[in-house]
Amino acid sequence: METKLTRIRELAQAHPDMKFNALVHLLNEDNLKQCHTELPNGKATGLNGVTKEAYDAKLDDNIRDLVARMKKKAYRPVPVRRTYIDKTGSKKKRPLGIPDHEDKIVQRGITKILNAIYEQDFLDCSFGFRPHRNCHDALKILNVYLEKRPINYVVDADIKGFFDHVDHEWMMTFLKHRINDPNLLRIIARFLKGGYMEEGKYIHTDQGTPQGGIISPVLANVYLHYVLDLWFEVYRKRCKGHAYMVRYADDFVCCFQYKREAEGFYSALVQRLRKFNLEIAEDKTNILPFGRYAEKDSQREGRKKPSTFDFLGFTHYCGKSRKGSFRVKRKSSRKKVSAKMKKQKDWLKAHRTTDIKVIMGRLRRSLQGYYNYYCITDNLKAVHTFLDIVKRLLFKWMNRRSQRKSFRWDQFNLFLEKYPLPQPRIKVKIYDLREHINYIL
Repeated sequence: METKLTRIRELAQAHPDMKFNALVHLLNEDNLKQCHTELPNGKATGLNGVTKEAYDAKLDDNIRDLVARMKKKAYRPVPVRRTYIDKTGSKKKRPLGIPDHEDKIVQRGITKILNAIYEQDFLDCSFGFRPHRNCHDALKILNVYLEKRPINYVVDADIKGFFDHVDHEWMMTFLKHRINDPNLLRIIARFLKGGYMEEGKYIHTDQGTPQGGIISPVLANVYLHYVLDLWFEVYRKRCKGHAYMVRYADDFVCCFQYKREAEGFYSALVQRLRKFNLEIAEDKTNILPFGRYAEKDSQREGRKKPSTFDFLGFTHYCGKSRKGSFRVKRKSSRKKVSAKMKKQKDWLKAHRTTDIKVIMGRLRRSLQGYYNYYCITDNLKAVHTFLDIVKRLLFKWMNRRSQRKSFRWDQFNLFLEKYPLPQPRIKVKIYDLREHINYIL
């Protein structure tokens, strides 16, 4: 499959207007078996409750039957099982749609095909769910724009319930710009309209793409590529000053040199999104003075400090280097930290009587994952503060393993010598640009 996908990439790059007519044949038995193998073990099951291990027990028969149904155009995705997870900084829950294992296999195969075609088309401003790009790359590029370009205003934008309001007709229209295979398009349309089950009731979906599906991120990128990215490129060419955008999935920040162009963009953005049945979350979207002159402007306007904005889990604020020159700095977003603390507290409370080795092993893994993301330039102090709070939570709930207290502080410190927690250190240097993103600048 990789050889054929490589050829598709080459053709897509060489011919930006080419439409691919025959793609569904790539979803053959060998390729779908490979997709099955690549799926992770132990994940939540869909409506039918089929695990990867159970599907693997009769893999040849299952895949053969799946391919036969697709050839007869009889394959229909199972409605996803809807569940809810906590939403950071809100009492609301975020809906997730968990597909059946067989549908995950097909989605993975289609995602590979879509990535091979559209990765050549996606613009440099897009970072979410793309090969060889991640959140830290987006933060690094944004840092360059804010520090090295004459940026004075930031539009911190948020699309209201994006994944729930993707218009199916527009989505299929966008896909047809590059894909002319009716069989593949039919399968994608069935995924979009597959619906979900909640509390035993089937709910039909005429818009949106469920978060949790393997195919959803690439479909979201295709949708926003046409709705936002290409449109912004046209808008920025009309600007007299500098204008840049950094987008990660549906979360994006736009930087402008002049206030009137930032305000003009905001007004135009509202109208642009409305055309595609989307809208701005006004309470989460702002035009902020931000840049090397923001501190002076805030003092002149009687404000103590320049405005800040959150992006990808970090609060960005105006600071100074050791030499006194302007610098953008970052610290962990308060909402993200509070949400993470609540998870740690709830887990420790629920598992306080669990074997201590299990508790400490899980806590070490959790902290290491947190460090890998948040241990970025300028944020080490905030991460140390997070670690201190985790230690206090651990002390509190270990002392409630029984009616008698388990530790005094001196005993607890000895305990941490026996079961040490990992210490934070810088993992990501904001000024180290990797070669594959350096060319953007």
